[in-house]
Parts: sequence; C-alpha cells; structure tokens
Amino acid sequence: MTAQKELSDFKIPKFMNCWILEDSEKLKFTEKPVPDPGPAEVLVRVDAIAVCATDLEIIKHGPPAMIQGGLPFNKEFIPGHEYMGTVVKLGQGVDEFGVGDRVTVEVHAGCGRCHRCREGMYTSCVNYGKNYGTQNKGHRANGFTTDGGFAQYAINHVNTLVHVPEDMSDAEATLVVTAGTAMYGLDVVGGLVAGEGVVVAGPGPIGLMGVAVAKALGADPVILTGTRDARLEKGKALGADYVVNVRNEDPVKAVHRITQGAGVSYVLECSGATDALNQAARMVSRGGRVCLAAFPSEPAMVDVAYIVRNNIYVYGIRGEGKSATHRAAALMKQKRFDATLIHTHTFPLEELPEALRYARERVEDAIKVVVKMR
Repeated sequence: MTAQKELSDFKIPKFMNCWILEDSEKLKFTEKPVPDPGPAEVLVRVDAIAVCATDLEIIKHGPPAMIQGGLPFNKEFIPGHEYMGTVVKLGQGVDEFGVGDRVTVEVHAGCGRCHRCREGMYTSCVNYGKNYGTQNKGHRANGFTTDGGFAQYAINHVNTLVHVPEDMSDAEATLVVTAGTAMYGLDVVGGLVAGEGVVVAGPGPIGLMGVAVAKALGADPVILTGTRDARLEKGKALGADYVVNVRNEDPVKAVHRITQGAGVSYVLECSGATDALNQAARMVSRGGRVCLAAFPSEPAMVDVAYIVRNNIYVYGIRGEGKSATHRAAALMKQKRFDATLIHTHTFPLEELPEALRYARERVEDAIKVVVKMR
C-alpha cells in the first residue's frame, strides 16, 4: 500500500496506551511513544492478546524476562506475548507483509547470528537478553527481553509473523502461539509419528492444545490425564480418546490398562507436578520419549537409573521454536481442531489486572483469558 493509504486507513498516534511493569505484581496503565519499525520490522496494531502463565511468572518474579541485563521491574517494560493484530506500518525493505494484513505473532526472533539461531533454535538463542548498550547483539523476544503486547502497538520482526485467514477471529488467532508450543514439542523435538500413542499430562492451555495437535498429527491413542473433570471433557472435545482423572485412578496404571500393558511412545508433560517425570517415564515403553513443557516450583527427585536403563529420551522445550507457529496456524486454518474451546473469558485492555486475576486464580475455571483492544 502507498504511504497515503497507510495514513488514511490507519492513523497512527504519537502515543499509545499500555501497561508497564513497576514492582513485583504491580502494573501501571500509562502512555508510551508509539515505536517505529526498523529494517525487516513492522508496526503491529495489537487487536487482541491472550494471557499466558509465563506472563504471571514474569509479573510476579521477573524471570524469564530480562531487561537491560537484569530483572524487568521498574524499567518501563511492557509484558505480554501471545498477541495478534494488524500491520499498520512497514520498516525498510519489508515486502513480505502489507499494511492492513492481519497477523499473529510468535515470541522469539532471537538474534539471528548465534549458532542456535542459525540452526532454527532461536528459542534457545545464546545471546538471550543482549539488546542494549555495548551488549546489543539484536536479540528480540517480545514480552521477555523487549516490549510485548499489553499495549496498543508493538514492533515485530517479519520472521515472527504469520498471516491470519479472514474467517479466523481475533481471539482464536491469539491461540496460535499456544498451539505452536505444543506443536514444537510433538513434531520437531519429539518426532511424533502417526499411529504412536501419546499421553498428555495436565489439561492446561498447552496440554489441551497438545491433545488437539497430537490428534491432528495422527497420534493413536491420545490419553489426557488431569484432576479436573471439566478440563478433561474439554480434552475429549479436542480429540482425546481417553481421559483419566488422577484423583480417581493412578495415571501410570491407567495408561497401561488402556494400552494393554504396552505403554505409549510419547508423553507431553504439561502438569508441572513434582513426580511428573517419574510417572511419565513409566508411561512410555522402553525407548520412549518424554517432553517437559512445564516444571515444578521446587527441585524434584528423579529416578535417573530407570530412565537410563530403559533408554528413555527426555526433552525440555521453551516456546514455539523452528517455526512451529506457522505449522500450528496451518492446522487451525484447515479446521483440524477448534482452538476456541479453550478461550473462556474476555476483558478490555483497561481491565488487564482483572484478566490476570482470572487467569492466576482460575476464576470460573478460566482456561485461556483474552484481552481485546477492539
């Protein structure tokens, strides 16, 4: 589009409303200048953003956010990372997207220069947080090391953008990152093959999307374990063949009952329970694979000998690497699963603290809370 059309269709103000992090668990609603995109970047008008559990961790504890080499508190940092919006301005050399395009984003752009980024593992960028002063190596992870999406506008590198189809709602588009995280754990890291059995432990947002993605990739059977019947029912709707309430039945015994003693090939661990890895190791067959997408709040005792003796592979994932959001978005575009089933509550930007409370305290069994700007 021409600059004239850009100005007439999308009037960009000098200042934007946003929430900045002050002290721990203290956010301030304020104004900041609207940022200007650089080469290979675009300015995104944020139309909707989902609340992630990692946002809650950052707002309370700081890590994994890192601003100017340290904790993110009192640095006018804008958290939030699971957002979508509309491209309203292009940086130099950008022709992959146009003004007016609806896009959803992934978090990590990385630095583009370290060996991990060059391998496509930009979620494991070795220059994480180095984007300031003499330490500026260009690392970007919006909502973690650079300003995020609890604001009216945000800057994104073109590598982090995915086109949103016309028939996908704003709220659904915010869920692409969550589905992408599950996708990364299942297809790239886990090497899931159609016909292999999968257990998803923990029916939170990533776990429920893990069920949906695993089923879409051909996993058989897909078993979901958890403690809340309402969440387990959501899992059934998203494709789980079996659900197990661990309050009523030992999950390891249940998996072996369902698989007639064979176990499964893969466990996607999303519960963060203290004994989760030990249980997962006993759910898989020998040579099976366990992906850790969550972790306990305290160090956990692990039976390493059992893992080694049975040649079990254990992986940890962070975020949605190797363009997993693009693949997840493709499945959602094809209607392979209905991600909107996990969207339970909606708030305006001005009520972000209440949205965070709903997510943190699971008010009304909140699963995915979405903040909409429009």
